[in-house]
Amino acid sequence: MPINKIVATKRGKAAIAAAIIAAAVGGWQSQRDTTPTVLPPAVILATDELIFPWEGMVLQAHWDRFAKIYDICAGLTRINGKPVTANMRFTRQQCVQMTREQIYHDYYLPLVKQVPGFVNFPVGVQAAMLSGAYNFGVGSVASRKGMAGSSATRYHMAGEYRKGCEAQTAFNKAGGVVVDGLVKRREMGDAQRKGEAEICVSGLPQ
Repeated sequence: MPINKIVATKRGKAAIAAAIIAAAVGGWQSQRDTTPTVLPPAVILATDELIFPWEGMVLQAHWDRFAKIYDICAGLTRINGKPVTANMRFTRQQCVQMTREQIYHDYYLPLVKQVPGFVNFPVGVQAAMLSGAYNFGVGSVASRKGMAGSSATRYHMAGEYRKGCEAQTAFNKAGGVVVDGLVKRREMGDAQRKGEAEICVSGLPQ
């Protein structure tokens, strides 16, 4: 269960509406539109409102001393199938586009494949799931690992979206210890950043 009360917010609803408009301007027309050239609103929403704010944006290649690899943008380690190298540099707009495309190919499409009915979930639910998958893995329904195999996803598949939104907040630990930053990311965010559960419930019927 979440630590804090999970409620829909005006900023959450506004973010969902903005993502739907941005996707429509780009050519998106329906929940079932999985054309590679058209990014669905959930991808835009997850990338812009949940991933960049929490992961940060690095425009010049950064050496990750723990993973011993270069990354860039919001932690991308490969660009167009090739490893990020020391001299890479991109504009903010390029980073946004590349990250959105990677979220689409590496997280959205696998969730579409793994989770029955995913494209019919509310946009906010999809976006929260994408953000979760980016943070702790896609996994699979069969293995009961990662986002696809979580209890949150099972609630969503049953149409119990609020329960699913709240269940995702359980991924708030590192090394078995609850971390305040993860609580905020999973739940209601902070003054500057929206939380996954906040976005998740903000698009549900009231």
